[in-house]
Amino acid sequence: MPHRRLPVFAPIITAIALAGAGGIVQSVAAQRAAPTARAAIAKAIAAPDRPAADRARDRYRHPAETLAFFGITPASKVVEFSPGGGWYSMILARLPAAGGSYTALVPSSGKAADATRTMLATKKLTGTVATIDPATGKSDVPANSQDVVLTFRNVHNLTMAGDQVAARTFAAWFTMLKPGGVLGVVDHRLPESADVAKEKDSGYLKESTVRRLAEAAGFRLAGSAPINANAKDTHDHPKGVWTLPPTFALKDQDRATYAAIGESDRMTLKFVKPR
Repeated sequence: MPHRRLPVFAPIITAIALAGAGGIVQSVAAQRAAPTARAAIAKAIAAPDRPAADRARDRYRHPAETLAFFGITPASKVVEFSPGGGWYSMILARLPAAGGSYTALVPSSGKAADATRTMLATKKLTGTVATIDPATGKSDVPANSQDVVLTFRNVHNLTMAGDQVAARTFAAWFTMLKPGGVLGVVDHRLPESADVAKEKDSGYLKESTVRRLAEAAGFRLAGSAPINANAKDTHDHPKGVWTLPPTFALKDQDRATYAAIGESDRMTLKFVKPR
């Protein structure tokens, strides 16, 4: 008897293969939420008070595609680790609805928490500020409470601070996520063939290094995407990744050359906390 193709069931068949019966429900729910989520993300990106300087970097950071890949919806409870000046906060903090929330997670040492509260207030954003102790991995975000943890260009800083700092931070992220929750990582990518010693001071990391840290904490790699890749980046600049825009560590030296390269080549990895 000839086999009849049923393309309508292809996503479900894929879900069975990847995640079992629980994955079917999650996949179908995600498909139904996707159009609403895309519209909400697009609206936040297009907000009239979003700074022109932020918009200028969209072509390098691809926020719509990146957040869609990580499965962000208005109902997601999202933690952003070390938001800095709030580039992604301007988008993420405007998304929550229907039980969703935005939490900025910063180191407990120093004045990071106060600075982040000031940043959110200045930008007129709603969100919670939580802390994590890099030395111990202890955080005030409740265990099993979050849908998504996001970290944009921060893992290289954690590894440069020492393997234990990075390991404890990944473990804390794992703890705060609900079973089935997502860890989204974007960071400067070092080719696998490069000398691993470059990870110490260049700002670049191998994908295998990030995978090792995530999997040691209990995460499973769910996917990777070329969304933030940059084929022009040679990964071997005099001042590491900071040679490139927006930092331009060499100031006016060869500035046009580095501007033509653009921002760094980046990995975009999606990890899941097993159910």
